[in-house]
Amino acid sequence: MILPKFANIKIQFSLKKQNINLFNTLDTTTTILNSVKNTILTESKSIANLIEHITEDFAKATEAILNSKGRLVITGIGKSAIIAQKIVATLNSTGTPSVFLHAAEAVHGDLGMVLPEDVIICISKSGNSPEIKVLVPLLKRFGNTLIGMTADINSFLGKESHYILHAYVESEACPNNLAPTNSTTAQLVLGDALAVALMELRNFKSEDFALYHPGGALGKKLLLRVKDMLDTTHTPQVAPDASIKKVIMEISEKRLGVTAVIDNESIIGIITDGDIRRMLNTNDTFTHLQAKDIMTKNPKNINSSILVSDALSILENNAITQLVVSDEGTYKGILHLHDILKEGIV
Repeated sequence: MILPKFANIKIQFSLKKQNINLFNTLDTTTTILNSVKNTILTESKSIANLIEHITEDFAKATEAILNSKGRLVITGIGKSAIIAQKIVATLNSTGTPSVFLHAAEAVHGDLGMVLPEDVIICISKSGNSPEIKVLVPLLKRFGNTLIGMTADINSFLGKESHYILHAYVESEACPNNLAPTNSTTAQLVLGDALAVALMELRNFKSEDFALYHPGGALGKKLLLRVKDMLDTTHTPQVAPDASIKKVIMEISEKRLGVTAVIDNESIIGIITDGDIRRMLNTNDTFTHLQAKDIMTKNPKNINSSILVSDALSILENNAITQLVVSDEGTYKGILHLHDILKEGIV
């Protein structure tokens, strides 16, 4: 069959259009990836360059916060205010009591939250915004120590501050050099550096960190102890002379896949589902057997006061799923791997 002439033209046009769309897609993808890589590279260079602008003022500002009997108040406007809130959150969680004060709201009543012994950090890229020019003299009137975080040390904020955290950047990653990108990242990094320095000076440890993060998996990992989650209503146990039938019934009833073998209130062994299976593989009948004949002697034993995370390490290191819990020789129960998983610690 011979196609009409106009049909061939239509097919060629359609193929050409598909090729154009394909090339456009490839060009767009390349452009996006190049833009992303350039932004990351630009911001990383800006951060690395901050090292050249760290002076003794950073140390003095850190010491002022460390020795303060009040709180740390952090203020800013626009994007700097958002960064201020993040820095406040980081400091609060690492042992430095901090509050956020919006620069615009401060002059409309919120300035009342500033106490005489508070140290104040004011964040502004330019250091010359109208809100900052109004706020800074008011802050200094109260006699508080003022720390300025700005890209321009010769700005109004730079000249009026007691100490300067120099958040210098040559330019923004924004192609128009307008949207705060490198500058806000620099502010955030200086805030993190301040928090870490204060943590080290306070010898702030993971145990301290846990006190401020009691919820979620992190808090549980650092705080939760075996006694806090141990089910003492299901404590499977049998006597050494218990029949295998009794053992199986005890394991099935308590649903932990294990039972402790107790003699004169002392733990002398455990019997697991695996022990039962191995016994069945090697014996045609078990009517003549007792618990003591198939138990595993000297089972792994933990105290109820240890952290659940440490108990988990013992389970993992020994490739087992249950641990006998006892305090000063008194049987308390069985800690099962599944119980730990339910708590969301892993």
